[in-house]
Amino acid sequence: MNIGQAAARSGLSAKMIRYYESIGLITPAGRGANGYRRYGSDDLHRLGFIKRARDLGFSLEEVGRLLTLWQDRQRASADVKALAAGHIVELNRKIAELVGLRDTLQELVDHCAGDDRPDCPILRGIETGCCTASTGAEPAPPAER
Repeated sequence: MNIGQAAARSGLSAKMIRYYESIGLITPAGRGANGYRRYGSDDLHRLGFIKRARDLGFSLEEVGRLLTLWQDRQRASADVKALAAGHIVELNRKIAELVGLRDTLQELVDHCAGDDRPDCPILRGIETGCCTASTGAEPAPPAER
């Protein structure tokens, strides 16, 4: 099949497939007599693996390591588990960061009167950086009424 068909079947774009080839994540496809890339079932299987790993949030570097482990039938499952466990730690860090961002923004919204006055604690908080999730600083005080 050509790259368009491989893209449709794998759920990846043709551009992503070409990119994965360019960075060595997948072996460049063979070319047909017409010069077009040709993909087979093994290629599709590998592309599907990459897509699912990316959908789980693994970085390209981690996907490369997963592919190596996946192809190594002598590998220890402990190696795969360690990689996945490390990824969970990173996901939890990102979740905590997002929760902090949400909570900070919620504090700013809660302190905004949302009326016709120009004073805006949301903009003031963004301007001054007083309410960043990473610093744990207190939100801007509510506007005077």
